[in-house]
Amino acid sequence: MTHALVRVYAAVRDHLDAYSVADHLVPDLVSTPRWIPELEAEALPLQRVFLAEKWLAARLHYGHVDPREAGTGNIVNCGAAMYMAPVGLVNAANPAAAYAEALDVAGAHQSSYGREAAGVLAAAVAAACTPGASPESVIETCLSLAKDGTRSAIEAVAEVASRHGDFEPALRPLREAVAPFDTVGPDYRAPSLAARRPSRLHSVEELPVALGMLLIGDGDYRRTVLGSVNYGRDCDSIATMAGALAGALHGEGPVPADWVKTVAEASRLDLHAPARTLTEVAYEIFARDTRRRRAHEAAFAELADAR
Repeated sequence: MTHALVRVYAAVRDHLDAYSVADHLVPDLVSTPRWIPELEAEALPLQRVFLAEKWLAARLHYGHVDPREAGTGNIVNCGAAMYMAPVGLVNAANPAAAYAEALDVAGAHQSSYGREAAGVLAAAVAAACTPGASPESVIETCLSLAKDGTRSAIEAVAEVASRHGDFEPALRPLREAVAPFDTVGPDYRAPSLAARRPSRLHSVEELPVALGMLLIGDGDYRRTVLGSVNYGRDCDSIATMAGALAGALHGEGPVPADWVKTVAEASRLDLHAPARTLTEVAYEIFARDTRRRRAHEAAFAELADAR
């Protein structure tokens, strides 16, 4: 999904919205076969993604629902947040803009605290790109933007994470901190009846824990990702988010080269090409934003002088 979103940016070469998902992302999922490692074959990405992502095709490709409202009714989970890192990179060092854009994009996929998690993750990535950023400053940015249960969950988990410098003794305390906000319940494979339903009091589990692991690992890529995958439960999603944040803080350098080689070969993925593409697009969008901002400043100045 992350690679697919990068391809959408490559096509649009500007900020995205819910209509971009309908016009570009969904056609990519339903019409272009790609190598799927788990299937060991070429297949449509739609055949690999989970039901919460198949929802996109059902609502937008077949149902022709307004893209801005298509996420309503889907299970509320971290599905949209998992692939929102590119939104943060396109809005590097501008967390508020990343938050707003991600909320618009994610509206086609998620509602409630699932959509909120997407906005906050994008904002966190944008904040991590800011010169001089630290895990603590990323958390502060998230708390300044997050709403309702998502904000409360991040605050609770961050408080616990700040007391640990190693992930192993922190695993149980982190779970206990996020449990009151998590609707899935203690048995991840047997969710409670209230699981994944809209709420202003709850949060996805994955985003707060990813932020907690970033704090515990002090932004170190290896420690942050290893802590995330050893958390259990939806650990692949947690590691995806935490790895994106650690990568945004420090770049490619600290990412273990043997990890990159193994994943790229096993998945038959070029992990560098999407990064180069997104970098090019980010520069283009920034230049376009600058022109738009200056045009607005000039228009407002003229308006002010006329009064």
